[in-house]
Amino acid sequence: MSAKTALTKKDEAIINHLVKADIPKNMAKTLAVLADGEETISVRIEGITALRQPEVSIVMQDLRKRKWVKKRDIKKEGKGRPVHAYQLAVPFKKIVSMIENEERKKIKEIETNIDQLKKLVK
Repeated sequence: MSAKTALTKKDEAIINHLVKADIPKNMAKTLAVLADGEETISVRIEGITALRQPEVSIVMQDLRKRKWVKKRDIKKEGKGRPVHAYQLAVPFKKIVSMIENEERKKIKEIETNIDQLKKLVK
């Protein structure tokens, strides 16, 4: 279980670069917390990122759809809902590579669009 309690300067830099790559800020914050590969419970993610529980849940749904994060339920003693623990399902470097591929595809589309536009105005 992760011992992280606050975002570091490195985390802030990761967040800024992810946001520049069109990753939503809440998702970027969550990915920065999970980047070390350690399992982290949702309450800790909320505390570190200053996100509310519904925001973390929405981000986690999206990350799970992308198959970037896996979820584990930890049963509490007695009654109550289980605690949700999250961990990257793929290494953070692979996620960065996936984002890179998406960004390069956008660059290619922009270049193609500009080339087509230039041909039209000859």
